[in-house]
Amino acid sequence: MTGCRTAGSADRAGDLDPAVFRSVFRRHAAGVAVVTAAGERPAGFTATSLTSVAATPPLLSFGISAASSSWPAVRDARYVGVHVLGEHQEELAATFARSGADRFAPPTRWRTGPHGVPLLEDVSGWLVCHVSARVAAGDHHIVIAEAVEGAGDGPGGPLLYHQGGFRRLPGRRTLPPAGA
Repeated sequence: MTGCRTAGSADRAGDLDPAVFRSVFRRHAAGVAVVTAAGERPAGFTATSLTSVAATPPLLSFGISAASSSWPAVRDARYVGVHVLGEHQEELAATFARSGADRFAPPTRWRTGPHGVPLLEDVSGWLVCHVSARVAAGDHHIVIAEAVEGAGDGPGGPLLYHQGGFRRLPGRRTLPPAGA
């Protein structure tokens, strides 16, 4: 198998071919979110690394590249906005993923929310989060934040990222009622 380590090499860091690592994660479907922060100008980026960390207190994490144009605003922000995108928001996800784009210009619809955080309109769900920690991790930073306000009643099924592109679920299954 290409990219496999032998038992003797498992304790050495840096042996894995980065192309193998990327190939594995292209096969991992991830939800799509946009993280925003206030600053001199609003900043935001598309994230597929959003993770629920704990329910009590309500903690989440996401990763951001140290080279991202949004990193300085996220680095300095006390609060960030986390927006879970719906299947109808591929263009919004692409706008916030595009380098050099004016992400908050029309047609992006947004408003200033609690704690001055830029909030995107028509998302499936949003949270305003107090940043608890920032941890350097390779060429990225992991941000841990506690949700303090939010809503999860927006339109649409989930937007996913898989195999290098945005995807929609082909059909939504509903679970049978409990006890059925």
